[in-house]
Amino acid sequence: MKTRYLILEDGTVFKGNAFGSEAGTIGEVIFTTAMTGYQESISDPSNCGQILMFTYPMVGNYGINPDDFEAITIGLSGVVIRELAEQPSNFRSTGTLSEFLNAKNIPGIEGIDTRKLTRIIRMHGSLKGRLTNADEEVNVEQVVKELQATEIPRNVVEQVSITRPYPSPGRGKRVVLVDFGMKHGILRELNKRDCDVIVVPYNTSATEILGMFPDGVMLSNGPGDPTDIPEAIEMVKGIIGKVPIFGVCLGHQLISLACGATSFKLKFGHRGGNHPVKDLRTGKTELTSQNHGYAIDADSVAKTDLEITHIALNDGTVEGVRHTKFPVFCVQFHPEGSSGPEDSKHLFDEFIELMNAKEQKGEFTCLNVKI
Repeated sequence: MKTRYLILEDGTVFKGNAFGSEAGTIGEVIFTTAMTGYQESISDPSNCGQILMFTYPMVGNYGINPDDFEAITIGLSGVVIRELAEQPSNFRSTGTLSEFLNAKNIPGIEGIDTRKLTRIIRMHGSLKGRLTNADEEVNVEQVVKELQATEIPRNVVEQVSITRPYPSPGRGKRVVLVDFGMKHGILRELNKRDCDVIVVPYNTSATEILGMFPDGVMLSNGPGDPTDIPEAIEMVKGIIGKVPIFGVCLGHQLISLACGATSFKLKFGHRGGNHPVKDLRTGKTELTSQNHGYAIDADSVAKTDLEITHIALNDGTVEGVRHTKFPVFCVQFHPEGSSGPEDSKHLFDEFIELMNAKEQKGEFTCLNVKI
């Protein structure tokens, strides 16, 4: 293998082996504690513009297959692992991880001390980093200066969202699914419940959404800071009280901001498949899949019409809220799993129940008319 360096903005340098694309890249270096599901993590649009490190020591051992992608377009900037499995063994495998990343022009580095890199990120927070070109001779001081002067792009939702609506037909409830960087697992769960889904771009207006006469609106996951898409916050304000709403991850943050709460950036985010979350409504704890770098300020929720329904047991941050007046609820974690625990899939059933309850009351408020 050719040599590649990972250089961090604090001056730390890791020397390893290049795999995937030979081209270099710059991005925010983050880590995930997931032990399986590397294909789903790499194809998750929420990782757009980031260099993803896996804390699990061996990655690539079951190859790549056509069934486990969470998106068609890969927005990830780079991959960092301890050991690359060059000869995968799995009956579904159609290629290696390195071959896939090379085809998508995504660079990777292996053979570095990922435990040390994890400690650095946990201590200092997520850092900007550069993966050099394969066998590139680098001036570390110059690269560090460039990294410190680099601004991380803030239009990441625009990069991963669709540009035109498309249907995913069913004969059940009509759901408008707003794509902020949607994982396909969300669409699969709605399809399993026979929902008649219309997927729309992130910048679709409230008027356009309500004009589709939905029984409910689902707000998907997505990358970045929720305050970078104010048009989406205004859209949510325009549909609250008119139709049942369910939000996941970025969708949760947008609902919270639309109701008057505030968000903040976590030191190193929540990313992995083993995050315990307590449901305050039932007292039960569920293991969840998570992938986010921002969270909602718990104190700010108290000043809104929202109430906290879920909290993270690792750090006490807000993991779910619901509206006290309207049929609106959301969670910070991923109830669809993909990959990860499936403890929380019942939340999709709760969304269906909300839409059923709305219909049974004879309330159709999409056009501000109650029949």
